[in-house]
Amino acid sequence: MLKGRSFVEPENFSLEELENLFFLAEKMEKDEKFMRESCRGKLLATLFFEPSTRTRLSFEAAMLRLGGSCLGFAEPGSSSAAKGESLADTIRMAASYADAIVMRSPKEGAALLASRYSPVPVINAGDGGHHHPTQTLTDLLTIRRRTGKIEDFTIGFCGDLKFGRTVHSLAKALMRYKKIRMFFISPRELVLPEYIVRLLQKQKIDFLQKESLEEAMPELDVLYMTRVQRERFFNEEDYIRLKDTYVLNREKMEAAKKNLTVLHPLPRVNEISVEVDDDPRAAYFAQAKYGMYARMALLALILGAA
Repeated sequence: MLKGRSFVEPENFSLEELENLFFLAEKMEKDEKFMRESCRGKLLATLFFEPSTRTRLSFEAAMLRLGGSCLGFAEPGSSSAAKGESLADTIRMAASYADAIVMRSPKEGAALLASRYSPVPVINAGDGGHHHPTQTLTDLLTIRRRTGKIEDFTIGFCGDLKFGRTVHSLAKALMRYKKIRMFFISPRELVLPEYIVRLLQKQKIDFLQKESLEEAMPELDVLYMTRVQRERFFNEEDYIRLKDTYVLNREKMEAAKKNLTVLHPLPRVNEISVEVDDDPRAAYFAQAKYGMYARMALLALILGAA
């Protein structure tokens, strides 16, 4: 049972619980009327201390489609955090109004801290460069819908692997599945954090770190592209130098498998050319819609509606 539980990182839920969540999300996708109004009378607080489009809108759409309501803020300047209010006090206040809290913060560990002060479930919508577990639900559901399974495939993560919280969350989640091989493709300045490397080694995961996307391309079943995140850089010159290191275009796609699935957590900047959008292997816009169903299922389960 997930009722009343917080979701701070992907490992909070067992594989069986994730399987049930994906099954529920797929039912919601296939039947638009399924579980409509199941959260009527419930309130979701959306506390976004960092900009967001897809995550915030998909959570709000998910709650509204379930018959519930939303309240909250989309930037810290419109909250009492601008006056110096502590995170703990903000969470206690929001929990007195809402049945669940979705929070995004630029600070690593903020969601875990919030969950310790909140009497209602807290969902991590991204904490700095650390975790983004509901994007991981989205990614896993998309892989499952596109390939029919979450096991026995090779995935390449390309771009900003140092600060990419979506990469960190998905890599950690995939370590629990069978026969997953991983390529980590990045410039030296943006390689995977050492703690993730140690986890991969500890779990005996088959992985390689590379600088060349072209070398890895023919071996991939899934390609997970990421943008170089300007907001994580302290030095503008470093960002400008690295931002266009990898650009997926039609020419690179010619070397890929016919059944490749291309994912991207969005927003994209230059890392995927628009000419790839019409390729049937491009799944990133479908991925955004799957995110709404994944979040619908998550909300229904933690609010006890399913």
